[in-house]
Amino acid sequence: MPEFLNIVDEEDSIIGQEERTKIHAEGLLHREIHVYFVTTNKEIIFQHRARDKDTFPDLLDATVGGHVEIGDGYEKTAIKETDEETGVKIKESDLVLISKSANRIEDETTKKINYAFLSAYLYAYNGSIDNLVIETGKAIGFEIWTIDKLLNINDEDKKRFIPFVLDFTTTKLIPFIKNLKL
Repeated sequence: MPEFLNIVDEEDSIIGQEERTKIHAEGLLHREIHVYFVTTNKEIIFQHRARDKDTFPDLLDATVGGHVEIGDGYEKTAIKETDEETGVKIKESDLVLISKSANRIEDETTKKINYAFLSAYLYAYNGSIDNLVIETGKAIGFEIWTIDKLLNINDEDKKRFIPFVLDFTTTKLIPFIKNLKL
């Protein structure tokens, strides 16, 4: 059964609905969330995407990511996707908004276009990475990275990340984290 999502305009107002496959094939503006798990040591946990994902297969991504489904809001989606993708149950007050912006990214491998309003959140995670539940068929696992390693990343490791996620991490997430008390 095809998955339909809301299409939005540049002000993030809903203007229609379309199938997810068409949205990514044509680069239609839609809504997504990312949740970045940050440990008490200010390390960042990334999800390793499955090798058969339709966009950015086999790359490191935000800890949690997902499309905002029709009838849902950003926070509700973040809560639901966090449970589905990690097994961690959170509430809205656990989420710290980092930023919300429209981003257009083309996957060089699959040629799909992801043009989305992205609400990115931080979640202060005080558990072990081993306690995170991998969503079957969607991910391979999780990796924990220090801020220092991310800021001094070598060219080989850069290729392991979705380029947008690495850029977001180094330009927005890390500066945001440095100002937080976890």
